[in-house]
Order: sequence, then C-alpha cells, then structure tokens
Amino acid sequence: MFSLLIKNGTIVNANGRQKADVAVTNGKIAAIGFFPESQAKRVINAENLMVLPGLVDTQVHMREPGLEYKENLEAGTRGAVLGGLTGVFEMPNTNPSTTTKEALQEKLNRMKERAWCNYAFYVGGTPEADVDWHTLEELPGCCGIKIFMGASIGNLLVEEDEAIRNILKKTKRRVAIHAEDNFRLKDRKKIAEDEAHPRAHPIWRDKESALLATKRVIAIAKETGAKVHILHVSTAPEMDYLKDHKDVATVEILPQFLYFSSEDYETLGTRIQMNPPIRDKENRKGLWQAVQNGIVDVIGSDHAPHTLEEKSKPYPQSPSGMPGVQTIVPLMLHFVNEGYINLERVVQTMSACLEPVWGVKGKGKIAQGYDADFTIVDMNKEITIHDKDMANVSGWTPYDGRTFKGCPTHTIIAGNTIVENGKLNKEMQGKVKPFEFK
Repeated sequence: MFSLLIKNGTIVNANGRQKADVAVTNGKIAAIGFFPESQAKRVINAENLMVLPGLVDTQVHMREPGLEYKENLEAGTRGAVLGGLTGVFEMPNTNPSTTTKEALQEKLNRMKERAWCNYAFYVGGTPEADVDWHTLEELPGCCGIKIFMGASIGNLLVEEDEAIRNILKKTKRRVAIHAEDNFRLKDRKKIAEDEAHPRAHPIWRDKESALLATKRVIAIAKETGAKVHILHVSTAPEMDYLKDHKDVATVEILPQFLYFSSEDYETLGTRIQMNPPIRDKENRKGLWQAVQNGIVDVIGSDHAPHTLEEKSKPYPQSPSGMPGVQTIVPLMLHFVNEGYINLERVVQTMSACLEPVWGVKGKGKIAQGYDADFTIVDMNKEITIHDKDMANVSGWTPYDGRTFKGCPTHTIIAGNTIVENGKLNKEMQGKVKPFEFK
C-alpha cells in the first residue's frame, strides 16, 4: 500500500519525459509505472498536468533576523510553496550577518516549526584572515560560503583579491560569488547621484564592473583550485567569458534579467532596481542565448524584498532588490509557453542542478529511491499576478497586473502535499527538514 499515488501525469526529468504514475512510500519514490488507485491511501489525478521533481530557489534573502519588517522566514517559505517551490537556499546578509556557527544555528532554530519548505543557509565570507571556512561550510544546514565582492552590509564586503584568495584556498565546496567590482562602483557612484533616476543604475553599475569582478574571481579560483558559483550573471560579455571557464565555475541567471529591460525603469522605476542591474534589450538577447546554449547551470530568483516606502525614496537612496520567490515558477513556465526554453531545461536549472553544483542528497530527479518532492504544473492555465496575493511581508511584486501562462497546482515535499490548487495545508508547517549535503 503506497502512501501517495500521482496518477496519469507526464513525468518531466532533465533528460526527458514519460507518461507514468509515481508511487510514494515513507517520503521516498517507491516505484514508477502504472498502478490501480486501490494500492494507495491518497491519489492525485495529474491528468493533463506535468509532474516535475521539486523545484528549488537557490538564492533568496528572507531578511531574518534583524530586518523582519521587510520579510521573514515564515512568510518567505510560505511564498515559496505557494509559488510551487519545494526548497530555498537563504543568503547571509541579515542583521547580524550569518558569519559564524552560532549565527547559522540561530537561523536553523528560527526555521523550526515555522518553515513550509526544505531549506539551507549560506555563511557569509568576511575579510578576516583567521577563519576556518571549511569547518563552517561543512556545518549541517549550510549550503556553502557566499562572497560579496560588491557593496553589502556589516562585514560581508570582500573586495580585495587577497581576502577572496584566503577564502577560496580554504574551501572544498563550491563558493557562491556576487561579482561586481566595488572599486569601480565607488569610482562611478557620482553617475547615479547626478542622474538621480533608476535609469542610471545600469550605467553606474555597468557591464565592465561585473565582467572585471568575474575575471578576477575566476583567476583566483584557478590559482587556488577552488570551485565557484557566479551568482546573477547580468551581462552577455560575462556569459561569453564564462563559457570557457566551466571547469571552475557554474553560472546562475535570474528570470527578471530575461523578462525586463532597461526601458522598464521609465514605468516601474525603483521596483526593478537591483544589484547587479537589469540591462538593455540587446544584452537580454545575449543572456537568452547563454541559457539556450547551455552556459547557464542554475536559475534563481534573488528574492530580496524591501518595503514600498523604502522603494519610494529618491534614487539612489532607494534600496536595491525585489521579491521573486513566489513568481519564479510561473514566470519560467510562461517562458516555456513562449518558446524561449523547454521544460526539461527548467528542471535542469532549478532541480537537477542541486546534486552536481552543491552536493544535495536525494533531490533533483523523479526516480526510484529519490525524495518524493514534486512540483506539479498546469502548462495551460493562466495566472494574473497581483500585489495583494503575495505572501512576502513587504506585500508587492514587480509583476503586479501581468498575466503568465502556466502555473503550479501542487507543491509536494517528502510525499506530503503542502499546497494544492492554491490552498495551504497548514498541518504541514514546520514538518519539513533542512537539505542534506554529501
């Protein structure tokens, strides 16, 4: 007797799709084939639906502790499951910053009884020379070390090559990098101050700022033998450079870079202000080519809410960042329906990547023995996004009023249905676990 049977759906893995049922026992995939409903305690009819391995957002900022007026761990993970995600990796730029074993444990403690999905936390790299980074990256619940080469809060800015080298030479797992050259950003800040409009954001934080930082960190990675993960790559020149350095680097892109362009600053203003910036249409075309040519390994949202009051401050006093954890799956499904990407590549960049990039155990594939995490989607259903429907504490989305074709119908973790057709199973809050790593 199976605990759950997902019947009549189309299973989509990174390497293809098949029409079959998925049977679940004890939180694991027990069998794939065709089974009578009488063999299961619970049946989900997935006729005309696509059954994906659980999709995960590997770059989110949940703002807790210290900045809960913008977002918190409960609301952030609730938005994740409502948007079809089965897990998140959370970033260290909170207050206090997540730079120690104690700070990491504090976040893990805060997640207990509150989280709606699987989770892990990055530890933030710092300029201090005497930190045992490998011990930190191996702690339970840690997905790795994160380095901010561009401006950040607290002691998280690591702008000097020697400080970056000191971290990379001590790590064995892949290190995530925010690659913007802070020296160039400081030199060019007056561009933003003089223009005083978010249209200046991609001029101030120009393509060269990103490319320069990426080249610096790739050189250090090769020198030290480290593996790096270049976050939110925003420029076509970076993609062209990184395609020849995949021996040391994996590459992330954000869906907002593939959707918006610099023209949208005129209507959306600071709502789409983020670091690194959304750039021009020609650059966007180059980013899509990188996705389609297989240069991109990971797609994440960089969910980073600020309140609309903060966002209404005059630029450049306005903060950079936007919500995205609840909208990334509908947006990627919309891109599939528009013909920009296929569903297999969505699975590759949001699920199958978990094991090769980070060493996550038991995730990323619908196969016997794997964890029973599923994102079930209806590729034909249209959804209109509204601020009022967002779970994030700040209560807004840059996609307000926009209609996407394709949306999640079920979010299932360890065989438990967390969300079904937009309704939360409140009994499942806090029953999920941190990711486990090899």
